[in-house]
Amino acid sequence: MKERVIQSDACVAEGAEWLCRADPRFARAMKGLPHLPLRLKPDGFSALLSAIVSQQVSVASAQAIWGRLQQAGMTDAPAVANVREEDLRAMGLSRQKARYAQALANAGIDYQGLRQMPAQDVCKELTAVPGIGAWTAEIYIMFSLGRADVFAPGDLALQEAARLIFDLHDRPKEKEFRAMSEAWSPWRSVAARIMWAYYKQHKQREGMI
Repeated sequence: MKERVIQSDACVAEGAEWLCRADPRFARAMKGLPHLPLRLKPDGFSALLSAIVSQQVSVASAQAIWGRLQQAGMTDAPAVANVREEDLRAMGLSRQKARYAQALANAGIDYQGLRQMPAQDVCKELTAVPGIGAWTAEIYIMFSLGRADVFAPGDLALQEAARLIFDLHDRPKEKEFRAMSEAWSPWRSVAARIMWAYYKQHKQREGMI
């Protein structure tokens, strides 16, 4: 069966309504939340390269490095594959990230083909590339491919939101959280949007962001 793709705010609203009916705790969590974001992004090489650039650095640092890559025309696969590692490092990438970027450029991924593949197979193909872990692959599938039924149980903000929303003693571990999220199928991506929005609001109330 073809997987549902989120294409508009109406899709997000449909998913949120389903989740609130399925579990009243989502309905309680959504009270007072702002409009849930669509958060769709372009797919392709540059989206994954941007994710690699952003790993373990501040937003400001990632934006600065990305700006230098864009200025140098280093956001498409052929350019990154053919440049020297030292040149990528001169733009702000660490040695490891420069290698990850070139591994991605040389991976030969059929990005158009990914749009037709089941999410599980997309995740398997992407995580075969050095530097792309499950979280990066799941976020790509969720927002660049727009899949409605994908979750990122390794995300710390989602884990903390789940602890708060579902009144858990501790944050759920990744394996436990993945199993827990199955109850929110076929709208796990919308469940994630609710949780991120709830987490952000909670931190604002606590004066932490």
